[in-house]
Amino acid sequence: MKHRLDYAQAAPAGYKALGSVHSYIHGCGLEKELIDLVYLRVSQLNGCAYCLDAHSRDLLKQGVSLEKIMLLAAWREALPLFTARESAALAWAEVVTEVAHTQVPDADYAEAAAMFSAKEVADLTLAISLMNALNRVAISFRKVPAAIKAHLENLNHE
Repeated sequence: MKHRLDYAQAAPAGYKALGSVHSYIHGCGLEKELIDLVYLRVSQLNGCAYCLDAHSRDLLKQGVSLEKIMLLAAWREALPLFTARESAALAWAEVVTEVAHTQVPDADYAEAAAMFSAKEVADLTLAISLMNALNRVAISFRKVPAAIKAHLENLNHE
């Protein structure tokens, strides 16, 4: 993977604006673990290696079990590991991320609205939208994951 462009340097005001949304999300009242699980699930759906690496690491630092992280892609089959709120957030993340195919049906909205307040649904949707945007930026410019950087550094030291 060859890094194409440092978007933070190329468009600092745009990067700062996305950072402001990120700061808002982490102060909005939603649980940090829930947000990071949603970020990781969205990144799985989009195939963003940089964000998969980063959010897996974030969850591990928070003490989330490796098993829960490994089974996130199949969370419906691993429901005992996920709370009702997490399950509702993950289902919402999937339907919103796949908006071009799902058109976000009323039934899916009703399920999210039954578990979250109006503000929480709005904040959760902003978090999902932010991660979709960041995935597209990271993928487009081939942002290199920490795991690959460490691997390449190890190879250079051998």
